[in-house]
Amino acid sequence: MTKVKRFIGVIPARYASTRFPGKPLAMIHGKTMIQRVYEQSSKALETVFVATDDERIFTAVKAFGGKAVMTSSSHKSGTDRCTEAVEKAEKEMGTSYDVVLNVQGDEPFIEPQQLEIIKSCFSDNKTQIATLVKKAGSAGELFDPNRPKVVMGANNEALYFSRATIPFIRGRDSEKWFSTHDFYIHIGLYGFRRDILPEITALPQSPLELAESLEQLRWIENGYRIIVRTTNYESFGVDTPEDLQRLLQG
Repeated sequence: MTKVKRFIGVIPARYASTRFPGKPLAMIHGKTMIQRVYEQSSKALETVFVATDDERIFTAVKAFGGKAVMTSSSHKSGTDRCTEAVEKAEKEMGTSYDVVLNVQGDEPFIEPQQLEIIKSCFSDNKTQIATLVKKAGSAGELFDPNRPKVVMGANNEALYFSRATIPFIRGRDSEKWFSTHDFYIHIGLYGFRRDILPEITALPQSPLELAESLEQLRWIENGYRIIVRTTNYESFGVDTPEDLQRLLQG
């Protein structure tokens, strides 16, 4: 009999942010951003925890009935924070989990279906890491370094992530690239097999990671496989107060 996998969602949430301090507590139509992310995630996941290093966020999550754990303020990435959070969540819940979904804390309208797609990748026990991409919807996305691009192999594994436009279309003017080839934009939602998490967080930062400031390149450089699935849902991340205003006015 196939074992039913136990999933847990972790939402890393920091108060300190250079571009938008206090972002998780920003109000969106009467609810904080972190509450909206939590509620959307809970539609696809039975267990969800917010991982934070700030008492204000911890208190706010508890106030709306959510689960939260305090984590170290010294973590260099959301994945590091996620790893500590899962260990604490397992102790609090008195159980262990098979797969961990790392959900971005600044996407208040994340679609539960996106989480279901990630979950489905782990029906294959060989899946180590899974993530999502979407087809680029405009030429502008191709040249935006804040929208990492992904190239995949025939087996739906990620070959490379880059802030540059990949692949390079030889022999064509760049303004014609969008109409020449299908480009894919990374959506920063990850699923990890539970036993993989402590392995990848123990790895030192890699040359490609340092060059591109993309953590997932560390995993690829060290031989880990990242399964990629495509979603048609748009991603509405909030990085700045201006992003929030556009969201509220949309």
